[in-house]
Amino acid sequence: MKLCIFCSANQNIDPVFFEMTHELGEWAAKNGHSIVFGGHDAGLMHAVSKAAHENGGQVIGVVPRKIEEMGRLSPYLDVHIPTENLTDRKDLMMLQGDAFIVLPGGIGTLDELFTTAAAATLQYHQKPLILWNMKGFWNSFIACMDDLQQKGVIRGEWRNGIKVVDTLDEIKDLLG
Repeated sequence: MKLCIFCSANQNIDPVFFEMTHELGEWAAKNGHSIVFGGHDAGLMHAVSKAAHENGGQVIGVVPRKIEEMGRLSPYLDVHIPTENLTDRKDLMMLQGDAFIVLPGGIGTLDELFTTAAAATLQYHQKPLILWNMKGFWNSFIACMDDLQQKGVIRGEWRNGIKVVDTLDEIKDLLG
C-alpha cells in the first residue's frame, strides 16, 4: 500500500512528534508499505522519509519546483515526481496514495487534509483519510469540525470521512 503522509516541514515542534513519526515510517517500511510525501528535507517530512528509507521502504516524493529551487529536496527519495506547484502536488499525491495519514502540521497540511476530504465527499476517491491526533495536537481542529457539524454546514457526519486516531496501533487496525 502507498501511504500518503501529510505533515509539517518545521523543526521547532514537539520532539515527541518526531519520535511518533519515525515509528510510523519504520512500521510502514517493515510491513511493505511505501511512503508518499511532499519531498521536503525538514520537519516531520524528513522524519518519516528517513525512517522508511532506513528500514528498506520505498519513499516517493511529490515535489513542487519551489522546494527544489530552495535546495530543500529530501535525500531519501527513491522516486522523485516533480510538480510545478502545490495544486499539482496535491493532485498527484491523491492519485499516488492508497490511504492518507495526517500528522501535525500547519497551513499546508490543512490544505492537503481539506482538499483530500472534499474530494472524497464528491466521490473522487474512496480512500481512507486518517487524522493522527498526536498528544491532542488536533483537538482544536476536532472541536471546530464538531461545531461546524452542529451548525449544519457539513453534510453527513464528518468523522465518517476523516477517521480520528490517537495511536499508531489504531492506524494499523484501520489499514488492516
